[in-house]
Amino acid sequence: MAHSLDSLLHEAEIAHGHLCAGQVLGVRMAMLALQNLGISDPRSRLLRDGSLNPDRKRLVTFIEIDRCASDAIGVVTGCRLGKRALKHRDLGKMAATFIDLNAKLEADDYKALRVVALESSKARASDLYPDLDKNAQQMKAYRELPDQELFRYDWVRVSLPESEFPGYRGRRVLCARCGEGVSFDRFIERDGECLCLSCADPSTLYYRPL
Repeated sequence: MAHSLDSLLHEAEIAHGHLCAGQVLGVRMAMLALQNLGISDPRSRLLRDGSLNPDRKRLVTFIEIDRCASDAIGVVTGCRLGKRALKHRDLGKMAATFIDLNAKLEADDYKALRVVALESSKARASDLYPDLDKNAQQMKAYRELPDQELFRYDWVRVSLPESEFPGYRGRRVLCARCGEGVSFDRFIERDGECLCLSCADPSTLYYRPL
């Protein structure tokens, strides 16, 4: 069952802690993607007739920014980082790619929809509501503007090997150098040893020992 914009915004506000323009964009972005993918409700376990919902595990979403919109996208799609259905690629763009696991093209490639928020929507919001402050302008305009004034979207293909799927259980190894456990094939075999990515390439470390 499709949910209304207002109900999804309310859920997003609860999940994120407040409602802002980025939340509105994220909800609208995800709603647009679901509509074009033909998915009415990716979150409910059961349909109204009590049967299993075939769309529940159909999506994997790549987000390209770690801002408010990302939380909203997770609310609408049901994709979660902990379920391995939400993937973060830090490109600093207000964009997301929604992969339909039912639309396999060839090998590990799947059909997907990439949606990008248009920079011009900010100026459009300012033109529509010049008497409001910036956030209020965007909050109001992003609710009302048609999709074509908020987003550009393109059909793309995304390589998604089995190891990136939700529910995948690959072998777990111990890094031969640091001894830490590594899952989901995030290791490199070198000279007969299994090394975690950090030991294989220390430049990937985001922390430094004190």
